[in-house]
Amino acid sequence: MTPSSPLPNRWLIAGAAVTMQVCLGIIYAWSVFRGPLEQHYGWSKSVSIAPYRWSILFFTLAMIVAGFWQDRKGPRMVGSVGGVLLGLGCLLAAFIGNTPEGLNFSYGVVAGLGVGFAYVTPIATCVKWFPDKRGFVVGLAVMGFGLGSLIFAPLLEALLGNDPARYAETLPRTFLILSGLFFVLVTGCAQFYQVPPAGYKPAGWTPPAAAGPAVDMEPGTMVRTPAFYVLWLVYFLGSSVGLTAIGESAPLVRELAGTAAAMTGGVALGVMSLFNGVGRLIWGTLSDRMGKRTVVLAMFLTSALTCALLLPNTRDFWRVLAGICIVGFCYGGYLALMPSLCAEYFGSRRIGANYGILFTAWGAAGFVVPRYMASVIEARKATGNVAQGYNEMFYSLAALAVVGIVIAFALRARSKAA
Repeated sequence: MTPSSPLPNRWLIAGAAVTMQVCLGIIYAWSVFRGPLEQHYGWSKSVSIAPYRWSILFFTLAMIVAGFWQDRKGPRMVGSVGGVLLGLGCLLAAFIGNTPEGLNFSYGVVAGLGVGFAYVTPIATCVKWFPDKRGFVVGLAVMGFGLGSLIFAPLLEALLGNDPARYAETLPRTFLILSGLFFVLVTGCAQFYQVPPAGYKPAGWTPPAAAGPAVDMEPGTMVRTPAFYVLWLVYFLGSSVGLTAIGESAPLVRELAGTAAAMTGGVALGVMSLFNGVGRLIWGTLSDRMGKRTVVLAMFLTSALTCALLLPNTRDFWRVLAGICIVGFCYGGYLALMPSLCAEYFGSRRIGANYGILFTAWGAAGFVVPRYMASVIEARKATGNVAQGYNEMFYSLAALAVVGIVIAFALRARSKAA
């Protein structure tokens, strides 16, 4: 885009961002695969959760690289590479996903890298095009990521079927279909991305008076500030609660509610993803009006009460569904607020690189906590008391949310934090 070129419609860019994020939200639908994989291959819970964990880890590693790369080369190239890797990972899973090692590499490593490369580009792009609606537009973009399971969970259930005798056919075929979708849609959406010209301001918008001096921190400077570590811990704790609930949602419905469930685990995951996605938009919008610390405290408090009071000691389907939907609703807010907080504290010029580093909190939470919670549930299941395992998980997640409340009180206005 040259200085004399007409500016593109920024809402078209936002639309491409939402569409891409919906595709990337496939990562949240992994729990639908777990039942068929466990039945067909005889894998344990710890083995079936592993591709999810590895995809989160390599998603995070790619985010760091992609953040620096897109700040230098622009979002179009980086987003395109992400789409190719995501499609390639699913393609490989169709052929080598019959072993834990093959599935961990194809879906966990290659597809996870693809999600990470693609994920950072719409967020960084939208932050720059919408300085007047930062919380709303980031919430809108990442809402698509949260809503991915609403589309993909029922689709995956339909593609996989419920006949164990056919899983040898339907598992690889499902990965092939996903591969084609991602090659086309993710790489296609990336072609809409570009950065605004220097000094860009939306028509009719006057920037508000800054709370302190303007900031434009290099990543090396950012990681030496106390504010970075406060934000990192907030992100880690909030993500730990949400990612664990998402990873266990389909098995949770199947094992606790059983035949009393009013819908399949995949459909329940889709409903949860609706709350996850809408939560990103609502919490992001509220943060523009109420302040980000107030919203963070509200999310932690709601999660703590839900995990401590609503979810334990029940096999009632509707109570379980309500609980995981509330947790998903709160979790979505962290994905909306953290990019905005990163830009507020450290500047938007290097948002790709800086947010990529901050995003390691999400990756660490997703790689460590769901695996530990799965082992707790598996140990209790071996003694014939799987419900107790889920209770221990819920109480542990409530405790993490309480710690998050304490940490969140350290958040201050940017002028006092850096």
